[in-house]
Amino acid sequence: MNRALIVIDVQESFRARPLWEEIANPKIAEPVNRLVRLARANGDLVVWVLHTEPGSGGVFDPAQGHVRLLDELEQPQSGEPVLHKTSHNAFTTTPLQQLLTEAGVRELTVCGIRTEQCVETTTRVGSDLGYRMVFVTDATTTTNPIGDLSADAIIERTEAVLRDRFARISTVAEREAELGASEA
Repeated sequence: MNRALIVIDVQESFRARPLWEEIANPKIAEPVNRLVRLARANGDLVVWVLHTEPGSGGVFDPAQGHVRLLDELEQPQSGEPVLHKTSHNAFTTTPLQQLLTEAGVRELTVCGIRTEQCVETTTRVGSDLGYRMVFVTDATTTTNPIGDLSADAIIERTEAVLRDRFARISTVAEREAELGASEA
């Protein structure tokens, strides 16, 4: 196994916020599930990452009960790690790098919620750490506009700044064609 899928922050915490109504893709679980099935079919490691803010009293505080995967998602199977992070990227406050190193992983496919925040930041850090990064754009989404940028413009901007610098930009269908598995 030299590839891993990193599913970042696809969690109920976001649905518990009023901004969920403005999310670019409220059906984010569908493309993420396709990637999970593809990774499993190819024997790739699937790593689940949840954002937490312990003691905050907000929707990311584990005590509030929202820090769990979206109900529509495929659920972790035996051997698939579920990591809890407190930073914007999936590396800094988790054992992710050690886990990937021990498993011999060299290529990471990333997807998740907050295209321009946690998914982009994880992609940049992963690239800096020497991983081949694949950013699956249609399996990411974001929740609210920033300044004059709409959610679609934020996603487009993220693709532009990552492309060929930090990651290869891909779609779920392109990954399915490339890895030789069809949608389950």
